Amino acid sequence: MRLTATLLLMAAPALADPMLIDDFSQGAETRWRYISDRVMGGVSDGRAGIGSEDAISFAQLRGTVSTANNGGFIQIRQDLATRLPVDATGIALRVRGNGAAYYVHIRPDASQRPWQYYQAAFETSADWQDIVLPWSTFKPQGGLNARFVPTDIRSVGIVAYGADYEALLDVDWIGTTPG
Repeated sequence: MRLTATLLLMAAPALADPMLIDDFSQGAETRWRYISDRVMGGVSDGRAGIGSEDAISFAQLRGTVSTANNGGFIQIRQDLATRLPVDATGIALRVRGNGAAYYVHIRPDASQRPWQYYQAAFETSADWQDIVLPWSTFKPQGGLNARFVPTDIRSVGIVAYGADYEALLDVDWIGTTPG
């Protein structure tokens, strides 16, 4: 199954080089941090970790998302050590979950407040699936401009957000899509 992910990320080398942001191996727990709405008074509760199955390492996001007290999120986030390629056309990731909707949040240099990011939703199923999120699916939040440049993105988050539900999400890998 990992071969499919590798082939997707290696496709079209003449157009652009996709970038693997993370495959959640070799110290991924030090590159990703867990954050919840508790930083702003919310009551969502969860945890993040690294799981392993059939020689695949993956991120695990688990918890109860609650919109009570103006809350509503749990997430894992990575500050990017290397900026995304200028000709990347979006984000791709391999996930499985409990059928709920989840989000990818990207933060550009222009983001000055915690509520400023670009957001794209994806659905999950119990089986591993490859998700492709073109830049056009990312919607600005918190007063950001509608357009951004991939090289301006400084962090990426994988988020359970915006509704009252139990989060159960596994992420095998995340990267950019080629131009």
